[in-house]
Amino acid sequence: MSLLITDDDIAAMRPAEGLPALPIPMQVVSNGEFVPAPATARQRRVARIVQEIAAEEAPRQGLSRRGFLRSGAGLAAAFVALNEVHGPVFGVTRAEAAMPDMAAARAVRFAGQFVMDVHTHFLRDPLPPALRRFLNLRNLAGRQGWNPALAAAPATEMDLKFDNYVKEMFLDSDTAVAVLSGAPSDRPEDWFLTNQMKRDARARINGAAGTRRLLTQSVFTPGQPGWMDEVERTIEQDRPDAWKGYTIGDNTHQHQSAYPWRLDDERLMYPFYERIRRAGITTVAIHKGLFPPAAAQRNPRLEPFAGVADVAKAARDWPDIRFLIYHAAYRNSPPDQASALFEATGQMEWLTDLAAIPERYGVRNVWADVGAVFGGVVIANPRLAAGMIGTLAKGLGADRVLWGTDSVWYGSPQWQIEALRRLEMPPDLRRRLGLPELGEADGPLKSAILGGNAAEVYGVEPRRAALDQDGVAAIQRDYAARGGPARHRSLHAWGYVTPG
Repeated sequence: MSLLITDDDIAAMRPAEGLPALPIPMQVVSNGEFVPAPATARQRRVARIVQEIAAEEAPRQGLSRRGFLRSGAGLAAAFVALNEVHGPVFGVTRAEAAMPDMAAARAVRFAGQFVMDVHTHFLRDPLPPALRRFLNLRNLAGRQGWNPALAAAPATEMDLKFDNYVKEMFLDSDTAVAVLSGAPSDRPEDWFLTNQMKRDARARINGAAGTRRLLTQSVFTPGQPGWMDEVERTIEQDRPDAWKGYTIGDNTHQHQSAYPWRLDDERLMYPFYERIRRAGITTVAIHKGLFPPAAAQRNPRLEPFAGVADVAKAARDWPDIRFLIYHAAYRNSPPDQASALFEATGQMEWLTDLAAIPERYGVRNVWADVGAVFGGVVIANPRLAAGMIGTLAKGLGADRVLWGTDSVWYGSPQWQIEALRRLEMPPDLRRRLGLPELGEADGPLKSAILGGNAAEVYGVEPRRAALDQDGVAAIQRDYAARGGPARHRSLHAWGYVTPG
């Protein structure tokens, strides 16, 4: 039994909860869809600087080290450290780490910004055997001493499930609305969540809120026996807000995936498009990318299905369907290799091809989600992250880039939100590649990416006024009265990392 990563890979990995407790995880975290790159020397240096700032500032501010790292000042310290190592890519000053009032004022300033995360996950109950490694690795972290705190508090499945999802998405971050996604398998028992489970989670959250706080994607599996019957069932019974598909097929047991498919397969896919058009559910999210050369060596037959060669024709033939390309099709080659290619040519494997589709093919119904890839790239090379956002905005359009974090795997998504808010386009990239300025945290581009674009796609009102009076807001106020994120944010991620 194997995830996308092999048993040998897993044996060499560690649980993400065993990382040093920092405001930003200083290693790439994988949910099992890809092998995460080990920490680079730069990432290790950033982590050391953050810890040094914490050691200096925590006693000055009357906080424990962990208390400082949970605070807004601690989060600012992480961006100070990133700038020190990578150059001035984030808008931050050392004073923000030293003066809690500055961090608090910033948090208040942006608390009302509309943030909609189109790429979120949690795991089903009961946990499938193939996915129990998430839980088993967490417990191993405590037994082996990687994270001693976990030894005294063995993991429960709830760390990966609904309650912790609600806490980290809606209480520990500025996320206002989330889209719950999923991942399929050729084995029904190994899906992250069934379509019915997502429907029930939506009903539970929105029923408590009295508003549309959670939207859902129903997974479809072209080629699997009876797949269109499940499409019919979910149209009639689940009424999803969108669809989610994996062109590589089985995303949990990639080595034996039996049903890879193409978006432009007229025989297989076009009847599906016609059916969802008649149903009025015409937003289709597609997992692409996250298929580095090492994955291609293991499963070469799947590589043609992981890129974007099938996107343009499908988009051109079905102009009234919205194609949301997840992970922005970013191939996820090793960080040094990806950075070298970008600095030399301005290219990012597969992502640049995606960004070029509107100009090459004259279509406007293709969007890019940055879930997982923005978080992974911004901690490894912030210049590349700025280039990623700029390339997508320039090619697809500023109104075609969607905010996603792939949380709950990355823990609370607040650090990713803050990373985009503070990210700046290096002047040399702007001049040499013609990439746009990213602007202020609440400026037009970042506000569109963080929520405005997704609100338009999903028909959600992109204002906080109604949400600030709903049932979730009442829970948030109670949480704040008990110390809020500064007291309760876990600083954990929930997945795999590669030692290094």
